[in-house]
Amino acid sequence: MFDWFSLGKRRSKFGRFLDKHELTQQQVVEKSGVSRGTISRICQADNLAPTMKNARKIIQAVRDLTGKNVDYDDFWSM
Repeated sequence: MFDWFSLGKRRSKFGRFLDKHELTQQQVVEKSGVSRGTISRICQADNLAPTMKNARKIIQAVRDLTGKNVDYDDFWSM
């Protein structure tokens, strides 16, 4: 499916995951309590990773929103 809204966006693994599962950054912000700026940054580039504290919140939010068993290593490298 072609998405006009993502045309030209640089997306990280995390950003592509959100796109694939039709999640918005705002949904992750609201569910995780992590700032919009942090979520936006980690959706843009693979070389950016959240702090471990925020990563735990984000991973739990994504699990709750998708029902998928995702882990830190699925999106970021240590």
